[in-house]
Amino acid sequence: MGFTVDDAPGRTRRPRRTVKSMSEVNVTPLVDVMLVLLIIFMITAPLLAVGVPVDLPKTKAPALNTSVEPLTITIKANGKIFLENTEVKYAELDARLKAIAETKGVEERIYVRGDKKVDYGTVLKVMGAVKAAGFHRIAMVGDPERS
Repeated sequence: MGFTVDDAPGRTRRPRRTVKSMSEVNVTPLVDVMLVLLIIFMITAPLLAVGVPVDLPKTKAPALNTSVEPLTITIKANGKIFLENTEVKYAELDARLKAIAETKGVEERIYVRGDKKVDYGTVLKVMGAVKAAGFHRIAMVGDPERS
């Protein structure tokens, strides 16, 4: 016992269309974003590795495996001192190192990179300033010898 009600008598009713869901993922925006990121990383990666160029002495010691990037002090052949990539006068070195020790702590490892033409006294003076600032973990950097 059922009945139907027509909206308009004499008109035929069309069947309803069902909307099919799209089951594909549009990867074009994803590929576009990935290509842009790839280009950005290709451009910035060489810039991150740039430091102060120094002709390091050769050594037979193996390289240290460390995951944390240490603080670096570089002494160029002309005697200029660089803390990371910024030039620092010797008189200012102690104050800057003490400021770093307050923020990062004295357990931070410091690498001293000295050009092979720098006299030993200059390197010892810088290492003394590092020690006076309270740092205890000082390492010398050299290039490994090629055999």
